[in-house]
Amino acid sequence: MKDDLKTPPNELAHGASARMAAHVAAARYENLSRDLVHAFKRALLDHVTCALAGACMPVSRALLSYYQETDAARVATVFGSGVKLSAPNAALVNGANTHGLDFDDGTTHGSAHPSGAIFPAVLAAAEQHGASPRAVVVAAVMGYDVMIRIAAAMHPATARRGFHNTALAGVFGAAAGVASLLKLDAAQTNHALGLAGSFAGGIREYLDDGAEVKRIHPGKAARDGLLCAEFARRGITGPGKVLEGRYGFAATHAGGEFKWHRLLDGLGRRYEISDVYFKPFPCCRHYHSVMDGIQSLRAVHNIRAGDVASLRLGIYSVGVHGHDHKRCANILDAQMSAPVGAALALADEDVAAHSFLPDNLARPVVRRLVDLAETRVDEECERIYPGRRSGVVEIGLKDGRKFEARVLDPKGEGENPMSDADLERKFTANCAPVIGKEKCDTVLETVWHFDEASKLSQLLRSL
Repeated sequence: MKDDLKTPPNELAHGASARMAAHVAAARYENLSRDLVHAFKRALLDHVTCALAGACMPVSRALLSYYQETDAARVATVFGSGVKLSAPNAALVNGANTHGLDFDDGTTHGSAHPSGAIFPAVLAAAEQHGASPRAVVVAAVMGYDVMIRIAAAMHPATARRGFHNTALAGVFGAAAGVASLLKLDAAQTNHALGLAGSFAGGIREYLDDGAEVKRIHPGKAARDGLLCAEFARRGITGPGKVLEGRYGFAATHAGGEFKWHRLLDGLGRRYEISDVYFKPFPCCRHYHSVMDGIQSLRAVHNIRAGDVASLRLGIYSVGVHGHDHKRCANILDAQMSAPVGAALALADEDVAAHSFLPDNLARPVVRRLVDLAETRVDEECERIYPGRRSGVVEIGLKDGRKFEARVLDPKGEGENPMSDADLERKFTANCAPVIGKEKCDTVLETVWHFDEASKLSQLLRSL
C-alpha cells in the first residue's frame, strides 16, 4: 500500500498556505474600510462581554489559581481578576473565560467560535509588546479571517470526524493575528501557520458527558497560536504547505474533504469578521433558531407553559446529534441540550446564564417541557445547512391547537442581526455586576473609539 494520504485534487490547493500567509503579512490599517473597523469594534465589545462574564466560572478560576501559583511573569491582563500573567498564560485563561458561558460569537459556515481564540492572543501579545490599538485592529481582523476561512473550508468534515473546529482552526487564526501584530513577513508568517498545524487539536467527546475541557479549547488555541508566531519570529520553521501538503491539515484532519474555494474566495476583498454571529442566549448555537421560534409563537399566541401538550424540534443533523439529550449532569450538559433550551424558551421570558443552573432546571415546569421535547432532523434544515442555521418548532396545546414556526436565521446573524444597541445591552446586563455601571460606560466609550486611542491601556485598565 502506498504511504500516502488523500491529496487535494483541486488546483486551488497549490500554494494555498503561502497565499494565506502573504495575505496576513500585507494587511495594513490604512487599507481597512470604515465598515470593517466597525465590525472589529462590535466583535471586540462582544468579546469583552463574554470574557468578563465568564471570568467567574469554575474552570476559569481553577486555571487562574494554577497560573498564579506557577507564573512569575506579570505582563498581560486577565479579564475580571486584577491579575497579570505571562502573555501565553493570560491568553489561555482569557480564552477559557470567553467560552465559559457559551455566550461568545461564532461562524455558522465553520461551526467555530473565533473570539476566544483570536482576541486573547492578540491582546496579550499587544500588551506585552506595547502595540498600538490600530495594530490590534489589523491583527484581530486577520486572525478572524484566517480562522474562519479554514473552519468553513473544513466543516462539516472535521466535525463529523469528532474534532472541535474552534480548537483546530483557532490556533491558525491566533498565529496569524499575532504574526500580523509582530509584523512578521510572509515567509515568517507561513512558518507560524506551519507550526500551528502541529498544535491543532481538540475533540468533541465532551458532548457525551459535558466535560469542562470544552471551555479551555479557545484558550488553548489562543496560547498555542501566540507561541507559534513568537517561535516563527525567532527562526523556528514549520512546513510551508501545512494546509495542502501530502500530510497537511486538509488530509489529516478533514480526510481530504476540504473546500479550497471557500478558503480562498474573495481573499483580501471580503473579510470574515464582518459576518460573524452574536449570541442572545448563553447556550449552543445549533438550536437558537428553535428557541427564537418558540419565543415568537409564545408572544403571538399567548402560549403558557402549562398549556403545552407536545413540543417538536426540527434541526439539521449536526445540531441534533449530541444535542438531543434530556438528562444533564452539569451546566455544560444543559447548555448543549436542545430540549433544555426549548423548555427554557417556553417557560421563561428571558434565557440567561443562570437559567442553566441545576436548581432552575429542576423546576417541575421546566422538567416537564424537557421530557415533552422531541428532537429530529428536519429535511429542509439539513438541505440548507451550513449555509443557514435554521430550525422549525411545532407546539401542540392541550386544547388541540397546534402552532408552527420556521426560522431561517437565529437572532444575531444573516438577515436577523443584533444591533449595536443590542450588543451594548448584552454587555451592560452581563458586566455591570462584575465591574460596575461606571466602568461599563467607560468601556463602551473606549470600544467605539478604539482605533482613536493612543494606548491599549485605555481599554485594559477598566477590565
